[in-house]
Amino acid sequence: MAAALLAVKGLAVHFGGLSAIEDLSLEVREGEVLSMIGPNGAGKTTAFNAMTGYLAPSGGDIIFGGARLNGLKPHRIAELGLVRTFQKTSVFGGRSALENILIGLHLRSTQQPFAILLGLPSVAREEMRLEAVAREILTFVGLGARACELGSALPYGEQRLLEIAVALAAKPKLLLLDEPVSGMNPVETENFMAKLAEIRALGITILLVEHDMKMVMGVSDRVVCLSQGRVIASGTPAQIQRDPEVIRAYLGERYARAHS
Repeated sequence: MAAALLAVKGLAVHFGGLSAIEDLSLEVREGEVLSMIGPNGAGKTTAFNAMTGYLAPSGGDIIFGGARLNGLKPHRIAELGLVRTFQKTSVFGGRSALENILIGLHLRSTQQPFAILLGLPSVAREEMRLEAVAREILTFVGLGARACELGSALPYGEQRLLEIAVALAAKPKLLLLDEPVSGMNPVETENFMAKLAEIRALGITILLVEHDMKMVMGVSDRVVCLSQGRVIASGTPAQIQRDPEVIRAYLGERYARAHS
């Protein structure tokens, strides 16, 4: 069994008197695709926000690669290799696809501020290197021909791919994807599933939140189901599809009968 790259231990997130997450524990093993499912309001996105520094946990620990993430800012967590996308596309609509990637590459720049201010030759060389990397990433996600197009001009499915490309520019060890195929048509979803396999082949571990059960069951090694801020089941896709509590809380009897 692979070692845990991310360990969430007894995580709690409270908003005033409201408990969004209570005693959530899970592990993401290196090299796997783990999916979190559950009804709206189960705490999935809240968990993502806590893991990536956008929310301060009320209790518990978040350990990534042996480092405790509690209290760290989002940019510092991204620098450690834990990178996320969001439910809604967060591309820079007024910038070209290439410029979007270059923004994401800032974490990998080796130039110091004084060198940039002085316009040293090393800065120009770095800019050329980063542009070459940006074009490679765009080609990898299938947007090589879209480099000069504005993010806002891309079809919705391609905007989602561009968002993934920006995340890849940060060189993640663990990539958190929040409903990546939401709004995609079936063809776009199938293409994204294939692309996810390619991303995994790069050695990137994936934690996925998604409501598209065909995708979840098709790409995941393991699935955890949340309900009311707690894990109610964990196992392989086949085990989760048969779990009575998951069926009752989320999948429903119709889904269970169709996949029995």
